[in-house]
Amino acid sequence: MAITLYYGSGSPYAWLVQLALEHKALDYERKVLSFANNETRTPEFIALNPRHRVPTIIDGDFTLYESGAIVEYLDEAYPAQGRPLFPGDVRNRALVRRLMCEIADYTAEAVETVITQAFYTKPEERDAEKLASAKQGMRDEYALYGKAMRGDFLAGELSAADFALYPRVAAMKRCEVKMPDLDADGMLTPAMRAWKARMEALPYLDKTIPPHWRQ
Repeated sequence: MAITLYYGSGSPYAWLVQLALEHKALDYERKVLSFANNETRTPEFIALNPRHRVPTIIDGDFTLYESGAIVEYLDEAYPAQGRPLFPGDVRNRALVRRLMCEIADYTAEAVETVITQAFYTKPEERDAEKLASAKQGMRDEYALYGKAMRGDFLAGELSAADFALYPRVAAMKRCEVKMPDLDADGMLTPAMRAWKARMEALPYLDKTIPPHWRQ
């Protein structure tokens, strides 16, 4: 039986889970929910996730939400399927978890600020100081990840940490639709530009691109 993934187009947390499912080569069915139409607040969805957030998965008779919990579940429930999301020994797996925490706790804040300024603020009302601070924050984050990188990917081997970070890097680039002078790629260090190119060369990445980005 296929896993059912409830997601919202463009949600970095849902995108992380979709990349994880692809990496694990798991059979899954996608059910996209519209944020604009409040589809995460229907009684049917709230019965699955009382916090009315995506992603949420159903695997047989088991329902789970929160992206970090989901990717760990997928790795543990299907150890022989595809490639590991938390590869290596116990220390390397801990490193992957730490990186995921850093991305959620620190990187996400700067990304959300840029997205808010780009898509949810009128051009004449954008806060130049707030935007400049967020852009510097992203440069600082990229510098940290690039310096700490252990090979081709964040923790050496491709892992859940890379899948957590890539959607946010892609979102920064997407913001250029509204702010062409953002120069999102220019914020990346050389090491992070090379990492981004490797991520975008993954054979399943195109399948996971948010549907509304293709319009």
